[in-house]
Amino acid sequence: MSPDEYCQSKAAQSGSSFYYAFLFLPPQRRRAITALYAFCREVDDIVDECTDTGVARTKLAWWRQELARLYAGQPQHPVARALAPAIQPFGIKHEYLAEIIDGMQMDLSQNRYLDFDALEQYCHRVAGVVGLLAASIFGYRDERTLAYAHTLGLAFQLTNIIRDVGEDSRKGRIYLPLSELQQFKVSADDILHARQTENFVHLMAFQIGRAERYYRAAFEQLPQLDRKAQRPGLIMAAIYRALLREIADDGCKVLSQRTALTPVRKLWIACKTWITA
Repeated sequence: MSPDEYCQSKAAQSGSSFYYAFLFLPPQRRRAITALYAFCREVDDIVDECTDTGVARTKLAWWRQELARLYAGQPQHPVARALAPAIQPFGIKHEYLAEIIDGMQMDLSQNRYLDFDALEQYCHRVAGVVGLLAASIFGYRDERTLAYAHTLGLAFQLTNIIRDVGEDSRKGRIYLPLSELQQFKVSADDILHARQTENFVHLMAFQIGRAERYYRAAFEQLPQLDRKAQRPGLIMAAIYRALLREIADDGCKVLSQRTALTPVRKLWIACKTWITA
């Protein structure tokens, strides 16, 4: 299996909505974004699948060394080897890839966030910088597009947090800011024991509203000049906003189920957005 095939397999197996946004790209850009996605999956899986935090730290440290080898022209891992041809053409920065690892490492030492400012720093590392890298791969001519891409990355991560409240709580993690739990009179114990209260529904409506504001802010930041080039991000936004509506329409039952769109629906949204964006 070639490095590109390894990354393609990683992306396809994940079932992620990102996969549908990549389908319409020219081959070189598609290979680059797929390799970036595979890198994010590799380091995220370390945190999610390693029950021993010591082992997880060791594996993340190995990836930091692998990034050094990548930028020295000596990558070993299939994902790093697939990323190598994209580094120069698309300006993929070492510090951004390292910052993604920094974000994953936060999950090894922190499972609560006091307020939204603290959560936003986490979202910046695991998603905002991914948006910046993706924008470079998709192509842009106006620097303001980077602000759009960063804000959109935050919106995606806020959507992930909303969707995964129950799944994360079963790992002992609560990403919803504790100050907001207090504001809506929801206890951490309510979330950890999947107690679907009226207050919890109000809390989630607040979270959905904020994510929607981030999407709108991102769209306002996107220059018309780069709209066509950035269509993959707009596809993702359309899919994720449909997911948010599905969660809201279903009564925010994220403690007991993981809401998802069918592959056919994702593909329909992707095609429609590519044509109309």
